[in-house]
Amino acid sequence: MDRRTFMAGSATATAGALTVLGSATPGSADEAGRTGSGGDHVRSVTAITQVFGSGQKLVAVAVEYDSDIDGSTLSTSTFAVTDRTVTKVYTNRTADLAQRGRNGRYVVVELSPDDTAAALWVTQQGPGTPPGGGSGGGSGDDGGGPGAGGPVVGDSTPGGTIVAAQATLTQPGTVTTTRGRRYAADTTARTTDAVVNLIVDDFRQLSFSDPATGQTLRYNLFVPKNYDHRKSYPMVLFMHDASVVNVATQGPLVQGLGAVCWASPEDQARHESFVLAPEYGSVVIDDNYEPSTLFEATANLVRSVTREYSIDPDRLYTTGQSMGAMLSLGLNIRYPDLFAAAFIVAGQWPETQAAPLAQKKLWILVSADDTKAYPGEQAITEVIQDQGTQVSTALWDGRSTAAEFAADVRSMKSQRAPVNFAAFETGTVVPSGSTTSAHMATWQVAYTIPGIRDWIMRQSR
Repeated sequence: MDRRTFMAGSATATAGALTVLGSATPGSADEAGRTGSGGDHVRSVTAITQVFGSGQKLVAVAVEYDSDIDGSTLSTSTFAVTDRTVTKVYTNRTADLAQRGRNGRYVVVELSPDDTAAALWVTQQGPGTPPGGGSGGGSGDDGGGPGAGGPVVGDSTPGGTIVAAQATLTQPGTVTTTRGRRYAADTTARTTDAVVNLIVDDFRQLSFSDPATGQTLRYNLFVPKNYDHRKSYPMVLFMHDASVVNVATQGPLVQGLGAVCWASPEDQARHESFVLAPEYGSVVIDDNYEPSTLFEATANLVRSVTREYSIDPDRLYTTGQSMGAMLSLGLNIRYPDLFAAAFIVAGQWPETQAAPLAQKKLWILVSADDTKAYPGEQAITEVIQDQGTQVSTALWDGRSTAAEFAADVRSMKSQRAPVNFAAFETGTVVPSGSTTSAHMATWQVAYTIPGIRDWIMRQSR
């Protein structure tokens, strides 16, 4: 699978009742095969979204009919979706994606994720332009940090927008049921008014009021589907970058793969776990490295959720990108006994404070042309090595296939070092023709590599 179009798993969800815009009156076809308008038999139209490295996208529309549909009679020309490219059409028994179709009441119309209209997560600074104008690795996408006009602690300016998932569909071709009834072409435009958000819908949106700091944190929590309080589970804390500040609670789930990848059916089958993703209402830390009280509130949130559920305190993990990576480093320094391991993506911390990290289990990933995070992480790892801790290092091609990345991970793991430092080679992480900065492109690739997550999940205090 191409790493840039990595699909964050597939989860089945059921659309609620809805009114389909433009529906006609009940149909004129009968069991003898007389033909009626396809629209007469449409019962619902549902948008389906997935999260990719670059954010959430609308990738399909599921049309529910009143009878099972014969998938062998369908083609990409049977349906048309406004401003979108239809790539695949098949039948299914639910409003969900499938590798192979099976006859059912739903016709799934898959759409190209490369369409401009597919994107549902839009950063306010535009593609690849950090608020500071730079390309570095400070507080989120700030690049230049406070001195360059980047976000500063307490800044609550929304960094991005979640676009409502909606599509308009027509049926220019004939649809045939499994019993031979033909639903003729229909030019009525139908707009979706139900949405299935794959994996994202599996998270709960909650709020934590911290008596110690007086702060309130909105957060997302994934609870394992077969949660059993008699068992003990690990938990991953994901912290977002500055582009996700002060958006809807689901922001950390739709901006990229950093949170949802751990909750995918594939990851949960290997490592059943909780996933915790706070949504910060303001910038928590900037390049002055003096965090707001949301820093302490985050640690208290982790402790609170750990007490509430049957979560193993020896298997708590943290990860994050840019500002979230800085928070991960800072939390591991201030609370060295809280987390068992950390996945650090495009972040940094003053090397003068980094000595406690020599006792931690870390996987660090950064781009070599990230002008702040790369030298910052190099300085930290030098401190770790000076403390006598073994560090495994490697340069990776950011354009690698999934199989090549898997081999890269195996090579690093074979050294059995507690700290792994991998850097994407200069010029390899930004897609050709893209204006995205190497800083932001790093996490679009980093969370598509399951071998790193497997390594994290095998660590304990």
